[in-house]
Formats: sequence, structure tokens, C-alpha cells
Amino acid sequence: MAAVNDFKTNVDNACRAGEEFSKVFYETFDKRRHVLNKLYLDTANLVWNGNVVKGPQEITKFHDNLPHSEHKLFTLDCQPLPDEATQGQATVLVTTSGTVKFEGNNTMKFTQNFTLTNQGNVWKVASDCFRCQEE
Repeated sequence: MAAVNDFKTNVDNACRAGEEFSKVFYETFDKRRHVLNKLYLDTANLVWNGNVVKGPQEITKFHDNLPHSEHKLFTLDCQPLPDEATQGQATVLVTTSGTVKFEGNNTMKFTQNFTLTNQGNVWKVASDCFRCQEE
């Protein structure tokens, strides 16, 4: 029974972390993009519609070149990753979907996956995969 309770606690913690992180991430992306790099690990990777960007400085440059945006989330799913896969590091997989409107463009659907890792009680992005869902 203890293993079931531990798993439920891990899932609850992952959901709470993912929900809080997503609110901060998209608000920062849309309103304070210049500080978005603080949410990424030094070793983070971004895959944006198939284009790979490595490290927070390059990720910041990439984000800075995007037009102003407005995100609306419709779905959010959070799952803790097993300790065996992460050397015991608290890690959460967050999957989101919704719509984004970049200035000068039509609104489009998107999905985004984050792998978050806990760094001193702060969740940081280890990997970020964004994909536009063009119709």
C-alpha cells in the first residue's frame, strides 16, 4: 500500500509543479520574454518545429527573434518520470496544447512538451519541444 501512496504523491506533486510552471512559462513568454532564459538549465535544448537550439543563450536569441505572442492553453498533462530513468533527480514530463497567435500571423494550434527537473526547489527546463499544428 505504501508504494501506491508514494506513486499517488509523486503524481500529485508532478501535476502541481506542471500547472504552476506552465502558468509562469506562458505568462513570461508572452509578457516578459527577456527573462525566459532563467527558466532553462544551462544544458537545456529546444526543438522548435524541428529546429534544434542548444543552451539558454541561444534559446534566448531564438525566442527574442519571434514576434509578440499570445498563448491560450487547452490541455495540460503532467507525469513524474521514474527515478531509474533520472538517477533519482525529481523530473516531470509536461505536455501542453492550445493556440498561439504571433503578431502578424493567424492563430494556430500548438503542442509543447517540457522535461522539467528540480534544481533547489525551482523547476527548470531540461528539454523543450514545440510544434505548430498547421491546418
